[in-house]
Amino acid sequence: MTPADAPASLDGLRALHLPGGAAGPIPGEILLALLLGFGAALLVGLLRLLLARRRLSVRRAALAELAGSRGLDGPERILAQARLLRRLVRTLGGDAAASAEGAAWAARCDALLRTDFFTAGAGRVLVDGLYRRTTPTPTAPAPTAPDPTALDAELARLIGRLRA
Repeated sequence: MTPADAPASLDGLRALHLPGGAAGPIPGEILLALLLGFGAALLVGLLRLLLARRRLSVRRAALAELAGSRGLDGPERILAQARLLRRLVRTLGGDAAASAEGAAWAARCDALLRTDFFTAGAGRVLVDGLYRRTTPTPTAPAPTAPDPTALDAELARLIGRLRA
């Protein structure tokens, strides 16, 4: 088109049109991508919500069971705390995680609860101290009995701060 062929007024110009024959204000491919992205974001949000609720209910149940063990005597109370710890790890980490023993079990508990209470602290009694000899031998004095109340308080603090 040369300037001589140009219409003298704007009335002779052709109307604007979308490229590629798109019929609506938003092309179909863009609308589909928007819908898929929104759906994926919604699915991820729901999954995170369900996982958070599961962790929250596990935390609540563990704290309730720990509170229920407070009426037991010393050795029975420590045994109940150790069983609770094993079930908590099994629930959150699976059967393979709960089947560990010794130093590996202590490390697994520390990793789950983000502490060093079971490898370097008083929580060691919950990991391997349950089967320790409690009577004195001629070469070794009687071991000191662990304080179930202190163990209970620390377990309650650790379980209470589990990630939700």
